[in-house]
Order: sequence, then C-alpha cells, then structure tokens
Amino acid sequence: MNKVFANAEAAIFDVPDNCTIMLGGFGLCGIPENLINALKKKGVTGLTCISNNAGVDDFGLGLLLKTKQIKKMMSSYVGENAEFERQLLAGELEVDLIPQGTLVTRIQMAGVGIPAFYVPAGYGTEVAEGKEVREFNNKKYLMEYALHADFAFVKAWKGDTMGNLVFRKTTRNFSTSIAKAGTITIAEVEELVQPGELDPDRIDIAGIYVHRIVQGMNYEKRIERRTVRLTK
Repeated sequence: MNKVFANAEAAIFDVPDNCTIMLGGFGLCGIPENLINALKKKGVTGLTCISNNAGVDDFGLGLLLKTKQIKKMMSSYVGENAEFERQLLAGELEVDLIPQGTLVTRIQMAGVGIPAFYVPAGYGTEVAEGKEVREFNNKKYLMEYALHADFAFVKAWKGDTMGNLVFRKTTRNFSTSIAKAGTITIAEVEELVQPGELDPDRIDIAGIYVHRIVQGMNYEKRIERRTVRLTK
C-alpha cells in the first residue's frame, strides 16, 4: 500500500464538509502547517476541530477561523486568538473548552479503545454540566467520553514511506496520541526517508497508525510570544 502523497492538497482529497478533524501540536509548536493551509485552499466548511490550541489570528487554525470554515472548536488553550474571542462572544462559533489533562486523556482513550473514564477535573464547575458523577474513595469524579475524529492531522520531524514517525522534543505532547485517534491519520514530515533509515528505538508512532504521509515544505515554525532580554 502506497501511503505517500505528492502534497498536502492531494492527501486531503476526501475531507468533506461537516467532518471532525483532530490536529496535533502544542500552541504553535509542531502544528501541521501544510495540512491546515491545504484545508483553507480546499474551502471545506462546517468543521469541528479538536486541538490543544486555536492558533493565532493569521496562522494555524486562526486561518480557518478567519475564513469561517470552523463550526466548532474543542480545545484547552485559546488565549492568543482575537478572532476566536470575537466569534465566541458573537455566538458565531460553538466552543467546548476542556481541561488540558482531560482533553489529552480523552484522545488517548480513543487510541486504545476505551470508550469512557472518570476524572476529578471540572467537578463542581460548568464543565460538569450534564455529565455523570460518581464517587470513588470519598471523591467526586466526572465521566468523560473518548474523543474520536474522522481525520487526524499531525506533523512529525521525520517519517518513512511506511508511515513510521519520529517527533522532536515537545511536539510529542499531543501528536503521539492524536495519531492514534483518527479514522484516517495523515502525517506531514520535515524529512521523508526510506524504510530502514529510522532508528527503530527512536520511532514514536508506528506506521500501522498512519494512513497517508506527505513531505512538508516552507515551515514557519512560529511561536506565540517571543521573550527576550538585554545582555551586557
């Protein structure tokens, strides 16, 4: 089975309107830049996006918010996106804010086939509305469901043509779990190599989880805020 696609646009050929897409990255670190840009060009609408972040106004998922392609955001960190805030306050965007630990665990559970689990985070807050509550060892817990997606988009440092992926440093945070939680997982990589060129002990995601892979290009690798100090 050939998993290699010529570019990001070709790899998302069957992404339809009104589907659910899970996207890797932490803030702007390690986001699938090429795949997000391809979604913008394709013009699909009504998307439900599951991501740690919502990008910034002119980059990442912020690009899709600006073009009104996202119907609903499920995320934990949205503090750097003014357009997200505007759409939320105007009632133009559905939002499900999820505690970060709960979000990543819901994604992990989808990857290992566990449909639901209990967590203490959010009990006694708006997060608990409509959710089952149980008590364990005199402590209240909420039942949370695993999070699946029609498509999972991740960006890796290196990958081979079989779909084996190596992430670099903190980009492992969400991406390694997200790669296992989509019906179809699409990966873009900074460097695409042949099978056998990756150190087996360094592979973070086995190719069995990855259905399509693309050689990425023109990475900006932005960060939300750059902090500097004067040196003598």
